[in-house]
Amino acid sequence: MSTPTELILIRHGETDWNRELRFQGHIDVPLNDMGHEQARRLGLRLAGEPVQQLISSDLMRAQQTAAPAARQLGLEILTTVSLREQNFGIVEGMRAEEIQARHPRAWEDWLKFSEDHAMPEGESPRQFHARIIEALGRIATANTGQRLLVVTHGGVLDMVWRTARGLGLNGPRQSDIPNAGFNRIRIAEAAKPDQIEIVDWADTRHLADLPEQPTYDQRRHS
Repeated sequence: MSTPTELILIRHGETDWNRELRFQGHIDVPLNDMGHEQARRLGLRLAGEPVQQLISSDLMRAQQTAAPAARQLGLEILTTVSLREQNFGIVEGMRAEEIQARHPRAWEDWLKFSEDHAMPEGESPRQFHARIIEALGRIATANTGQRLLVVTHGGVLDMVWRTARGLGLNGPRQSDIPNAGFNRIRIAEAAKPDQIEIVDWADTRHLADLPEQPTYDQRRHS
């Protein structure tokens, strides 16, 4: 049996839109001051990790989060569009209250948390999940047996968590996914990227004395 591929998965640091609980999706929002501090601490946390490659979503908030770790590890940041956040279509940039007021039908359908529902011009959880698992499969195939650092988005980590735990794509998010948290998974066989083992999840010891993070709780709206 081949050596498992290990991925250290990181959600990007905080942005102003995280603080305002806006749907960011594919909009290219930069880190705020807190996000940069989270990224700096994350870089220090990762300094001793024997990582062979650093892969990031191409969105600015992910690349800015990856930058301190890249310097610590002496690695180039390789970017890919395949690890972007879920596309929320016409509601990107809006808060829940704005969506409810301007697109009430779309919001009503969103609250059903169906795997096949997409915001208008957006991406359904089923489509999103397929994109992410395919991307992880390509990454694992190209780097079998290595340890990789992957900087991405909260929705991506939700897809990984659901897959590893054997959960469906219906229903609200159930796992903690903090900004700049530390998550480690293993993919035993590159040909089966949906068979994921969680080694560590939502570790924020490096962020312990920072202010509490903003949290959009999908379960609160369901």
